[in-house]
Amino acid sequence: MYSGRTIGVVVPAYDEEEFVGEVIETVPEFVDRIYAVDDRSTDGTWDEINRHAARANGEVRATGSERGAIVANGGSALGRRVVPIRHAENRGVGGAIKTGYRQALEDGIDVAAVMAGDGQMDPDHLPSLLDPIVDGEADYAKGNRLVNGDHRGGMPRFRLFGNALLTLLTKVASGYWRTMDPQNGYTAVSSRALEAVDVASMYEDYGYPNDLLVRLNANELRVADVAIPAVYGDEESTIDYTTYVPKVSALLVRTFAWRLARRYPIGDAHPVPLFYAASALAFGGGLLGALRSLYRHRRRSDGRGLVELAASTLLLVAGGAFFALASLLERRVNDGLEVRRHG
Repeated sequence: MYSGRTIGVVVPAYDEEEFVGEVIETVPEFVDRIYAVDDRSTDGTWDEINRHAARANGEVRATGSERGAIVANGGSALGRRVVPIRHAENRGVGGAIKTGYRQALEDGIDVAAVMAGDGQMDPDHLPSLLDPIVDGEADYAKGNRLVNGDHRGGMPRFRLFGNALLTLLTKVASGYWRTMDPQNGYTAVSSRALEAVDVASMYEDYGYPNDLLVRLNANELRVADVAIPAVYGDEESTIDYTTYVPKVSALLVRTFAWRLARRYPIGDAHPVPLFYAASALAFGGGLLGALRSLYRHRRRSDGRGLVELAASTLLLVAGGAFFALASLLERRVNDGLEVRRHG
């Protein structure tokens, strides 16, 4: 237990036979249960999980079968510190985390954290994520590697650029404008929050943290942004960015619209969705008008195209103004839902 709360740690793993065992071994002693979820790996990850689980639980090692494991979500974890769980088929990292969350809820765990099976999450920083929750300041806490240069130093440049872009997009989609590094998977969440966000319907691919942030805001839950340095070693990323970026972008657009409808019902006539809608219309009209005016000017070389370009520029400026107003109002609406621990 930690400060009187039961703690569970979800360890999602796919083809991590070199790292998952060390992750299990280094989880702090105050953690009550470790849910090691093998997302149907193709290497020896499952055997490694079973071997370390047997050692931690004082059991005879189970090899090559499902003996001693929970398959999908069935069974009970009571009485064991390490709970091996194996998916019948690969579902993605979000799906593996969902499985761990659901088992933690079934077992009555108070706070569930996530420590990936690739060893990128330093167990020494786990208390920093748990403190905002057990202290009653937040319902969800997440790591932030973008706070200062020392923390960002361990992140490869291409990841840093992509993360910064997704940070901006997720701020808009989620409404948590002060929260950064949404792709950081080092998190902790209260059972209350898990029950509120409907874990069963959560996104199952790499965009799961973005989806979860949107769901948290839709339920007006508090989020803590905790400064934690990046840790990269010999592990290799399995993210295919040619499909990852379009999929997450589409997810953010879809969940953004859903969150606005949830937080600001039409009957309330709240200005936030109205300003966002006006911004989208002005931006869209301005962009289309600018492209058309440039095309006409090149073909005809008269002044009409320049007049249309000026009008389109005004629309783009108006779109920016409407967007700024909407984001300012959202910051005020969500001010009490964000906690920053960057010391």
